[in-house]
Amino acid sequence: MASVRAYAPYVRNGRQLLPRTRRLTSSRTASSLASTNSSSAPSSLPLAPRQRPFFPIYYNDVYEVKLPQNHRFPMEKYGQVRRLLQQRLADLPVDQRDNVDCELKVSPLATVDELATTHDRDYILRHMTGDQSEKELRNVGFPWSEQAVKRSFSSVGGTVAAACDVCEEWTSRTIRANASKEALIAPWGAHVAGGTHHAFYDRGEGFCIFSDIAVAANVVLQKYPEHFKKILIVDLDVHQGNGNAVLFRDRPEVFTFSIHCQANYFSEKQQSDLDIELPAECTDGTYLVTLNHWLSRLKEEAGPFDLIFFQAGVDVLKEDRLGRMSLTQAGIERRNNLVFEFARDLNVPLVISMGGGYPKGKDWTPIINAHTNVYFQAHQFLSQVAKEQQVQASDVASQA
Repeated sequence: MASVRAYAPYVRNGRQLLPRTRRLTSSRTASSLASTNSSSAPSSLPLAPRQRPFFPIYYNDVYEVKLPQNHRFPMEKYGQVRRLLQQRLADLPVDQRDNVDCELKVSPLATVDELATTHDRDYILRHMTGDQSEKELRNVGFPWSEQAVKRSFSSVGGTVAAACDVCEEWTSRTIRANASKEALIAPWGAHVAGGTHHAFYDRGEGFCIFSDIAVAANVVLQKYPEHFKKILIVDLDVHQGNGNAVLFRDRPEVFTFSIHCQANYFSEKQQSDLDIELPAECTDGTYLVTLNHWLSRLKEEAGPFDLIFFQAGVDVLKEDRLGRMSLTQAGIERRNNLVFEFARDLNVPLVISMGGGYPKGKDWTPIINAHTNVYFQAHQFLSQVAKEQQVQASDVASQA
């Protein structure tokens, strides 16, 4: 396990939980963590429609904003990722595709009331009407336009919709399961956008106008208070989830966990419930052993959780223009699987958002592939879970 130098312990509600900040180093390689479940157990008994893993995916590239020439934000990547994902899902064998109840849908626009669960209403209205100063726009990084307003509202709306979809589905399935005793697979949802974790209560920064994850978490807490009481945000963007750290400060119902590069803060450092700083040029081995360690600690010490948000930034990739870390495509895939395994072990709903990823030069292939793999891997992971459940059902039937 990684060697650890701990700082002041974090205390919430009168008990020591996890340290606020850690520095971790490791000489372990990724090979010990790189194995994935590649078994291909044959399916015998088909799953009933309501037993299939539920995985709605939202996308908002219909609201693409035309940016000035040479603008550094890769707006076109959203459509490229969505189209590649659709193609890869369509190319799957029928059994793998049909094992998962997956549909791609256009992201709805968030409502002002949904945004106001998290953000200042005056700030929301000023953004809607373009009543913002040059400094505010410069801090965000986007010029104002009506299309930009629709995009920012859809960036939140898709994550809110994915979260509400899985909460509705999970509530419905657990109610039925109490009577039928059927095996349950927690539903997952995703947004091929969002992850805008640098937005604060009344201002934005770093290409983030509103925090989609924070709004979605607050909507869930208000809409489903009996079933969803504790939420975990797993933020694996290369930058700290500073906005969410502040938005959920002193909010015990939401636990913020951020692993990020210690040499890549572009604004004032904030304090999440758990911050893990890793060095510049960090490679797969250190990153994976660190993530594995802290996910295990969270599972044992910080839960139980009712819902997980995964900010799946790929700007930790060595080919990223802004990231300053050195993970490979294989390392990011293993990172994703560690989060998926964590969610499956807890068997609670998971909502995946996009996060950062900035191509170098004209070759966008590494970034587009890394983004696409997050969603495709999630689908394949759920398909494998369904196959395993089919085998178990077949074994039970044969013994009856």
